[in-house]
Amino acid sequence: MAAMTVNLNVVSAEESLFSGRIESLQITGSEGELGVMPGHAPLLTSLKPGMARIVKQGGEEEVLYLSGGMLEVQPNGVTVLADVATRADDLDQTAAEEAKQRAEEQMNAQDGNVDYAEAAIELARAVAQLRAIQALKKKL
Repeated sequence: MAAMTVNLNVVSAEESLFSGRIESLQITGSEGELGVMPGHAPLLTSLKPGMARIVKQGGEEEVLYLSGGMLEVQPNGVTVLADVATRADDLDQTAAEEAKQRAEEQMNAQDGNVDYAEAAIELARAVAQLRAIQALKKKL
């Protein structure tokens, strides 16, 4: 018996990263981790920096990093409108680790010139990139 699928489109301002039939999608919504499968109830939510784990038709997985955006689930398809989206294998682990370290140093700085909100956003992005890289390594 063939697995049920739904159409998924993942787009950013720069490009379309994925378009095709999927069995499931795991993604980081504003309220936490979401799992989307065929027949999911309609939904519109914002996305936090995190990874999107896509199980394509046939069972093959793909991992993307999303810096944020919107997720729309409709009966006829799923759309991810990402601020920035990158395939996990295109991420630079060293750069992500350096960005994480810089953000942590900013948050721990004792001077009064720190924008904690901006540092927290940068830290969340760096950690999300590292999680996507780790997920890709586990898959390989």
